[in-house]
Amino acid sequence: MDIREQVKQVIINKGGIAKSADFVAAGIRAADVVNLCNAGFLNRVRHGYYELAEKSAVSEEQLLATLVPKGIVCVESALFHYGYSDFAPRKWSIAIPLALQPYYVQAELYDLGKTTDDFDGVTLPVYDRERTICDCFKYRSKLDNEIFNKGLNAYANDTKKNLNNLSAYAKKLRVYKKVTELMEVLLNG
Repeated sequence: MDIREQVKQVIINKGGIAKSADFVAAGIRAADVVNLCNAGFLNRVRHGYYELAEKSAVSEEQLLATLVPKGIVCVESALFHYGYSDFAPRKWSIAIPLALQPYYVQAELYDLGKTTDDFDGVTLPVYDRERTICDCFKYRSKLDNEIFNKGLNAYANDTKKNLNNLSAYAKKLRVYKKVTELMEVLLNG
């Protein structure tokens, strides 16, 4: 098997994106990877991550799953995923440990409400509906008013909502008073 076929097989086995370490483990030299990038056979996604140039159809969801494996879809992106917003965010909202910090989440609260769901065929971690709503209150100043309002109204009308979890999460995230005041109005008309 020639080097291109070996590289292609490694990338296919890794779901469309492979790390430098994956190539090394398969006996492929770093110099060969660089040469294949220069020849236009590979695209460098970011430092140490590669995809096939011919098949640059790796989805954003797959990129997220590979490049930010500890990330959890949250806030605007989670609102859109659950159908609480019709605005498709231009950027993904991802909660990650402090070292990277688009949305800083304290270690003891990081897994609160964490679940997984299907995003266009890719399973990604995402905060559940209740954590998403609490995060909307927590990051209120970062959210557009229309997205915030639509998200809360959609949640209030969702048959899958879990008000017990919402209350418990709101207490832990210290947004209980804000959440209960507004949700009472939305739920009781």
